[in-house]
Amino acid sequence: MASFSDVSSSADNTPENPESGSSPDPVRRGRVRARRAAVMAVPATLVAATLAVLTAEGALGVQFAISGMPFTVTAKELNGTGFEQFGGLDNMAPGSPNEGDTGGQVLVVTSAIKSATLDSLCQSVDLGGTNLLIKAGSGSQKVTATDLTTDSTELSGDASFTNIEIGNDASTLTKAGVKGPIGVFSQQSDTVRIANLRQTNYATTAAVFKLPGLKLSFSSTGC
Repeated sequence: MASFSDVSSSADNTPENPESGSSPDPVRRGRVRARRAAVMAVPATLVAATLAVLTAEGALGVQFAISGMPFTVTAKELNGTGFEQFGGLDNMAPGSPNEGDTGGQVLVVTSAIKSATLDSLCQSVDLGGTNLLIKAGSGSQKVTATDLTTDSTELSGDASFTNIEIGNDASTLTKAGVKGPIGVFSQQSDTVRIANLRQTNYATTAAVFKLPGLKLSFSSTGC
């Protein structure tokens, strides 16, 4: 692939350089333009190649096409054992009307928890003028999940961790049984507690998800 020095030296010998005094050479001019285009295309090519590798390795957080509609999740408290967190990309179905100017991709933070308990879970999605509302676990029995993963664009609350490790390579994580893309920043801990949890999510998965006291309804307000 051409380097920046290749482009500079070639450009000095083209008709575009008035000092050369040579007659126009269409072949040489075409080569210089091709080299310039190749240099400009490098960043986009590298990004596309990286995404292709991550997809092939199954390293992205969610392995299904997301709707592209974000949903809100809240809880009074989340307690988890085996916690991991790393960055990733979620993809919408080709031609999704929700892709906007994103190209059908959403940059997310994937949180994986081996086993979790949530007090007073609320989940809502804006359907345009009304919200689909799901509530569970507000009584003596709490919501429980195993092998829980959430792909979020926002997360807030009062968090505490035990035996936390920050700065791991995501491909080496061990606490929740999930591995992220190689070369990606991540963190993990033995346990996690988040009070007043609030998330904006694009996807959630779990091996087992138990919602005692489940209530589904439509509402003018979300969580």
